[in-house]
Amino acid sequence: MKAVEEQTSNALSNAVHQKKCMFYHKKRLQYFTKPDKPDPVYAKQLQELIGGPFGEMTVMMQYLLQGWNCRGPAKYKDMMLDIGTEEIGHVEMLANMIAHLVDKAPADVQEKSAMDPIVEGVLGGMKTEDIIMSSMNPKHAIVTGGGALPADSTGYPWNGNYVVASGNLMADFYSNVQAEAQGRLQAIRLYEMSTDPGVKDTLSYMIARDTMHQNQWLAAIEELKADGLEEMPVPSQFPRSQEKQDVSYQFWNLSEGTDSNQGRWAKGPSPDGKGEFEYLENPEPQGPEGEAPIPNPKLYSTPKQPLKVKQ
Repeated sequence: MKAVEEQTSNALSNAVHQKKCMFYHKKRLQYFTKPDKPDPVYAKQLQELIGGPFGEMTVMMQYLLQGWNCRGPAKYKDMMLDIGTEEIGHVEMLANMIAHLVDKAPADVQEKSAMDPIVEGVLGGMKTEDIIMSSMNPKHAIVTGGGALPADSTGYPWNGNYVVASGNLMADFYSNVQAEAQGRLQAIRLYEMSTDPGVKDTLSYMIARDTMHQNQWLAAIEELKADGLEEMPVPSQFPRSQEKQDVSYQFWNLSEGTDSNQGRWAKGPSPDGKGEFEYLENPEPQGPEGEAPIPNPKLYSTPKQPLKVKQ
């Protein structure tokens, strides 16, 4: 039996070295610095970077699905799977950070806080442990036993509807730029909210990777254009003759004031090079009044006039 196990282990190891495995987990993290002390309240806030709409779980699944669904040139598919796999590692980094932040809390934090007479006075006799427990995510203790959750900072579960994977690479790459911009913004806000050197050092690494990823997607957009695969407006293959081109480059002023006419979007050539912006200061509606048809009696919606009911 032992010989069979050894043969199986050797076969798996050989498969990995020959790059026959789709994913291969290495125990070392991409980057990580332990926090100096537990902070369960900050751990709750940090959950946003794991399970929020722009968290690492979202971009991980977004890039992997875009790659798996890619019908374009191999270089794009390979690039998307490279970055999607990196994002798996980022989820692991954050999960480790949260485990350290929740470790020995609230007991450890309670003991240190109780030594501070100012804190004792502010609490007015309330137990420090109760304050900490009410501020941290209770699921970090009850559900995960001191681990991370697939959820955001309010405890809302991660949702697959956050993922964008349309099959049109340029549409997806623009969405990826936005995801990385929002993710970097949130990581920087959390960086500023922490005083822990270990937390700040780890986040500084993730912020730097977000810088790379924003530039990576912008470069990929330019590459798509250079390869003649897609251009603006997306999708560029749709016949322009089938859209109402008289309004394609009109800016409608639909709020009080005309400050918006000072922008690049109000005049001059459009970025796609296919039109000229026009600013309409007082646009008029071009359609009739909206009115729904008479409701189907079997759906029991309220009509304008009473319906005759058969008894």
